[in-house]
Amino acid sequence: MSAKHRLVVLAAAVALVGTSCGSEGSGSPSAIPSVSGRPMPSAGPTGSPTAIDTVTFEVWFGSGEYLFVTRRTEPSTPAVGRTAMQALLAGPSDDELAAGVGTSIPEGTELLGLSIAGGVATVDLTSDFGSGGGSLSMFSRLAQLTYTLTQFPTVRGVNLRLDGEPVEVFGTEGIVLDQPMTRRDYRDHLPPILVVSPLIGQEVASPIRVAGTADVFEAVVSISVLDAHGNEIVSTTAMATCGTGCRGAYLTTVRFTVDETQPGTVRVFEVSAKDGTPTNVVDIPVTLTA
Repeated sequence: MSAKHRLVVLAAAVALVGTSCGSEGSGSPSAIPSVSGRPMPSAGPTGSPTAIDTVTFEVWFGSGEYLFVTRRTEPSTPAVGRTAMQALLAGPSDDELAAGVGTSIPEGTELLGLSIAGGVATVDLTSDFGSGGGSLSMFSRLAQLTYTLTQFPTVRGVNLRLDGEPVEVFGTEGIVLDQPMTRRDYRDHLPPILVVSPLIGQEVASPIRVAGTADVFEAVVSISVLDAHGNEIVSTTAMATCGTGCRGAYLTTVRFTVDETQPGTVRVFEVSAKDGTPTNVVDIPVTLTA
């Protein structure tokens, strides 16, 4: 990878996993170009009388003990932060649930209010948000909330209210929230390999764009495309911009050939330095088009 290419990809990674900022009043929320992590508006076909402007944004759920990022596309709105929060509280789609994506946010949690001032989003939720679960669940739901809201360009941190009251100590585990929450506070909840493209359930043609961030041995990210029977069609590797103790971005395209359109899987993983077996495996179910 050239130095210029590595710098471009590194800039994309910073936007995705750093303390990205934003607000529902920013006026230009962005569709997420794979590794940018920022939402931008997209328009329907030019000249079409029925074209509807849309906005694509991140929604952060979980898979196992780690965060998992998804996207939603909705009609364009200046209140995209509120829209993203509603999508977060609605939980994963059926396809995402089938792929092992979940949420730590208790069912029944409702959004009471969202305001943004001075780079800080203050979100008011019903007290259901603080019910049930142990320390992992509590930290995970705070991480989901923080990563979902800090994708927007003017949000640097998040304050939490429950039933209108400021929360300075959260849950029975006594998590102290005396400062606005930032992505840095929950970076340990990012998985060794985060996949932002392709999406679960996406219909993909060759070449597939595979992108995300990773903290893996010697920065080597392994990628396989599997057919409907789980057979490997093609395998390759991508290089992250950093590895072995630091998180870097990776981005590559993978060419494949199938005789007919069929379900498939994009598998992204690390090869164990100890015994060569796949580890930190992330499977993204997709539809492979012929």
